[in-house]
Amino acid sequence: MADVIKNRYEFVILFDVENGNPNGDPDAGNLPRIDPESGYGIVTDVCLKRKIRNYVETVKEDNEGYKIYIKEDVPLNRSDNTAYEYLGTDDKGIKDLKKKDPEVDRKIRDFMCRNFFDIRTFGAVMTTFVKAALNCGQVRGPVQLGFSRSIDPIVSQEVTITRVAITTEKDAETKSTEMGRKNIVPYALYRTEGYISANLARKVTGFSEEDLELLWEAIINMFEIDHSAARGKMAVRELIVFKHSKELGDCPAYKLFDAIEVKKHDDVDYPRKYSDYTITIHEEQIPETVEVLRKI
Repeated sequence: MADVIKNRYEFVILFDVENGNPNGDPDAGNLPRIDPESGYGIVTDVCLKRKIRNYVETVKEDNEGYKIYIKEDVPLNRSDNTAYEYLGTDDKGIKDLKKKDPEVDRKIRDFMCRNFFDIRTFGAVMTTFVKAALNCGQVRGPVQLGFSRSIDPIVSQEVTITRVAITTEKDAETKSTEMGRKNIVPYALYRTEGYISANLARKVTGFSEEDLELLWEAIINMFEIDHSAARGKMAVRELIVFKHSKELGDCPAYKLFDAIEVKKHDDVDYPRKYSDYTITIHEEQIPETVEVLRKI
């Protein structure tokens, strides 16, 4: 693995959706998530992390050091069980091993961080074997994402669709089509803010420069392998990165985020494309020791 990162980072992602549902709410009939007070659209952090995980899994194909811990159809304790194999023990011998070696918990944590990219990046709660005395630990990852929020309030539209294929023979006797509904956002531009702690990378997970470049690549392309009719046309439009000169950073994160202004054009009432907005970076608000990188 490459060297562990030595600089703190913050970053801003701008992505948009056209005629799709970027993140449905299962408690609201899978309607697009929305702030009920303001009408702004919301996309959760776990939604974006899922897409980042999927991209890394697709590109790396479970290569050594790049396995994915949180993945579909793989129980967590199956992944945790690899720690047993690494220690050369099983659920019956782990208690005795812990008595002999007080460093077992740390060795398990380091093993999981080395082998699973998403643990090394986002952290994880790995406590599925507590009853068997194997606790892979709770790892706080260096990379954290906040919720995404749309730049302007959104209006969800319910679109009725028809299907000529009938489900059952009995239904086919009385009707020739079936009805359905899908909910879409005609257009919305979303903003996400994220943080990367070099201090946690060094002390806990070993998140490296190589991992960092893969993370940027995954963010830029996270919608490119995730297209579906339900999500419509989604794309990452901007990835703006702030690189501090040292491990603990040069200034508060909010000052850097405030330096990025996303504004709708004055003559646009209802945004329907990315060019309806202007993105401005107010560099005079950014300390000279912080480097600004536009990845797209």
